[in-house]
Amino acid sequence: MEVSMLASGSTGNSVFIRAGETRILIDVGISTRAVTRKLADIGADAGSIDAILVTHEHSDHTKGLVTYGKKYDVPVYARYDAWRAMPTVAKAVTQPNRRLLRESLEVGDCKVEVFDTSHDAVDPVGFNIFYKDKKISLATDLGFVSNRVKNALTGSDMLVFEANHDVDMLKQGTYPPYLKRRILSAQGHLCNEDAGHTLAEVVRDKAHTQIMLAHLSQENNRPHLAKNAVENILQSTGLSMDTEVALKVASPDQTVSWEIKRA
Repeated sequence: MEVSMLASGSTGNSVFIRAGETRILIDVGISTRAVTRKLADIGADAGSIDAILVTHEHSDHTKGLVTYGKKYDVPVYARYDAWRAMPTVAKAVTQPNRRLLRESLEVGDCKVEVFDTSHDAVDPVGFNIFYKDKKISLATDLGFVSNRVKNALTGSDMLVFEANHDVDMLKQGTYPPYLKRRILSAQGHLCNEDAGHTLAEVVRDKAHTQIMLAHLSQENNRPHLAKNAVENILQSTGLSMDTEVALKVASPDQTVSWEIKRA
């Protein structure tokens, strides 16, 4: 079971999951041409995707779906209100492929569980994806982390989790006040420290957890700041890096792949 972050950040997001013979895309927030090229680079075919799962309607997660929906015969799953909020995408995806995302579904050999998240979208969600005895969780675009989200993340072998901004960089940066307030709100994005504290809670009972820090702001964060902040918090709770927890940081434009470590 392998996760490939094709793109992650404010300029676009797309995640590819390979589990046995099953191929899943989560979000298509970059161009179809870029997705096709990036998938080919890792030995995957954009036309052989079993399902596309949509976290929410914002353009950095969906802007490639119009062309993708026209070009490829792939089922696309989104919440009812998300479909209503992206009518251009809904028009591009053929009726048989326009699917409603419910609490759980089967995609190939994988089981997918859906959980609600907090963001300023109409009905945003995160995902747990199960294959055999492995579990991958994805939760980005989080204003805060509810107990339901924490429960959903617990026990995951790999977590794709938001570490969007460094608070000082955001406050001292060039964003207008209204945008800073939005990012810092309970429906905005998660800072590095909040990411670290949440992760420290949810990985305690797992022998080894792989964490991919995702959706970093290119304006208000840096990979080393996110990684150091999260590492320091995890270590302060007694967790051993590399032995109990391993960290990687996703890139806004470079594909970052990671296979789940075998026990």
